[in-house]
Amino acid sequence: MDQQILWQTVLSDLELQVSKAVFQTLLSKIELLSIDNDTAVIGCQQPMLLNLIENRYCPLIKKTLDSYTKKNMRLVFTSKTKAVNKITDGPLFTMPRPQSNTGNFSDVRLNADFTFKNFAVSSSNQMAYAAATAVAHAPGISYNPLFLYGGVGVGKTHLMQAVGHEILKSNPSTKIIYCTGEEFTNDIIEAIGSKTTTPFKKKYRQLDLFMIDDVQFIAGKYSVQEEFFHTFNAIYQLKKQIILTSDRPPEEINKLEERLRSRFEGGLIIDIGQPDFELRTAILLIKAKQRGVNLTIEVAKLLASNVDNIRKLEGVFIRVLSESRTRNIPLDEELVNDVFGKTVKNQLEVNHVAPQQVINAVASYFNLTLSQLKGARRDKYLSRPRQILYYVMRVELGIPLMSIGDLLGGRDHSTVLHGVRKISGLLSTDEKIREDLLGIKNKIMG
Repeated sequence: MDQQILWQTVLSDLELQVSKAVFQTLLSKIELLSIDNDTAVIGCQQPMLLNLIENRYCPLIKKTLDSYTKKNMRLVFTSKTKAVNKITDGPLFTMPRPQSNTGNFSDVRLNADFTFKNFAVSSSNQMAYAAATAVAHAPGISYNPLFLYGGVGVGKTHLMQAVGHEILKSNPSTKIIYCTGEEFTNDIIEAIGSKTTTPFKKKYRQLDLFMIDDVQFIAGKYSVQEEFFHTFNAIYQLKKQIILTSDRPPEEINKLEERLRSRFEGGLIIDIGQPDFELRTAILLIKAKQRGVNLTIEVAKLLASNVDNIRKLEGVFIRVLSESRTRNIPLDEELVNDVFGKTVKNQLEVNHVAPQQVINAVASYFNLTLSQLKGARRDKYLSRPRQILYYVMRVELGIPLMSIGDLLGGRDHSTVLHGVRKISGLLSTDEKIREDLLGIKNKIMG
């Protein structure tokens, strides 16, 4: 596998294994400088971060890299010297003028893929999309502030950054900052520690567009909330645009000061729901196109029907793509079913779910007794619930095939694997099975 593709694959996998704050603050800063035989050299431009990453996350990085290289890699961490920026003494917000309509917006750290063009719209995010486009065309006038909230992977950051792209396209000299709540906090701490609060205020209070992701992270931090309150007021009074995202609405953010809560609620607050099957399929096709992969609609539907979280869906897609390239085989439905039969994905949003809970939930959902589920009869009204049970225990909880067989009356692991693949294949075409799985998950989660 190409070194760049390998490292992007590893980073995408790591993003699924750690919190968003850890990934953005630490792991996203490292690079694979070289890989030779069994040694990988990993660099970072910030030595203090490098030590922290090596001490805390070396085993996780190694395990993930080993899984893709199929080798026992030795990791070497080294400081990567940052090139001297000759324009650091210039104006604080000077932006290079784009050379084309797409532009290069790396100075404000906007993801090049997070544009309106690449955003798939459905009923779950239609209102948020409409509000974001309105803000992009009339910043500071329509919906100020704009507060987007929702679960992981629903597109909050994508929409926020799409506004930034659209505004920069119209006016490249626009003063923009995109940061996370964690990064804003770190900036304040650094400014206080180095006695540079004046440059800090100049940096944040003279913006045309301020975008802050995961604003809930500033809650409970008195000095951070104090500075954010004044920053918010300064930008708002100049009639400049503010966009915020969170995993919950303002009234549910614990330890958020009331004066901030009231300002957040003074604009437009929109909930972005979890994407349905059709939207997940559309998003996956867009992601594949961005990677230059010709993904068929059948394979996209198969993947989207088996994974209901967008972040995890992208991770599964990367795993399947890696398998395809490593083994030099087509990325087809057979490969997807094979991967679902082997990999552990832990899709259920619950902690410490016991196998017996799943068995009881399936039995209750289909009005069956435990002896019927575990028995030897092969009637269709029994075999299909059993196959769904195999699927939930394997794909959702990651229980080994042989263990599942032992739990269900000593069945052979090949029988379990056949059931997992059967349900995996039917999910893309059978709406009833998708409804059954959702109902079972709801029973498990109470």
